[in-house]
Amino acid sequence: MWTTPTQTPAKAPGSAMGFLPQGLEQALLLRVMDEIDYGVLVIDAQGRLRHANHLARHELGSRRLVMSEGGMLLGVTTELSEQVELALEQALRGQRRLLLLKNEAKTQHLSLAFVPLTHPLENDAPTVLVLLQRQNACENVSVRMFARAQNLSPSEEAVMMALCRGLSIPEIAQENGVAQSTVRSQIKALREKTGCASIRHLLQRINSLPPMVSALRAVSPVSHNAMA
Repeated sequence: MWTTPTQTPAKAPGSAMGFLPQGLEQALLLRVMDEIDYGVLVIDAQGRLRHANHLARHELGSRRLVMSEGGMLLGVTTELSEQVELALEQALRGQRRLLLLKNEAKTQHLSLAFVPLTHPLENDAPTVLVLLQRQNACENVSVRMFARAQNLSPSEEAVMMALCRGLSIPEIAQENGVAQSTVRSQIKALREKTGCASIRHLLQRINSLPPMVSALRAVSPVSHNAMA
């Protein structure tokens, strides 16, 4: 039987849900951002990095296409830096932008979403959220946990991971040193155990898993890894 909840006093505006001290809230928020399988950056109106979660720090530290220099988000080349600067300027004016970066050889790609965190009519100082593309679905720890939850055998899990990487049945068979008929049997078992009618349906389920990162993560340190 439903009962009417007891009304509680209004909470202080600066406290999320009103039940945690502000310092503790920020510490928990930073931990939450580190558990998301996306790189997350927060940039202020001067273009300074205010926060980078662990995946963003790893990406910046790798210096593949973007980097942190002088507390600023830059591309590794002048051309890439100009693209980043333009997207940031547009976001600071309240426009959402998706930036698709690639190197000259077109062998490396990185997508970044620039999202304004403040409205142009608000008095708050403009701040921009930058979301980096998700890590490879196969690297998501949720995929491994999904395999365990579905009671997949090690060989079935290996086939599922290979499908995530876009390998064909002949390629999977060659990689694992088995016959193609064996791979087809394993895929059939995958579909039966997961309740998926097709490989496409299975991959859709995998892509919709929560973006959770591994507890065992290597992070390349950069100087800007916490909000000022």
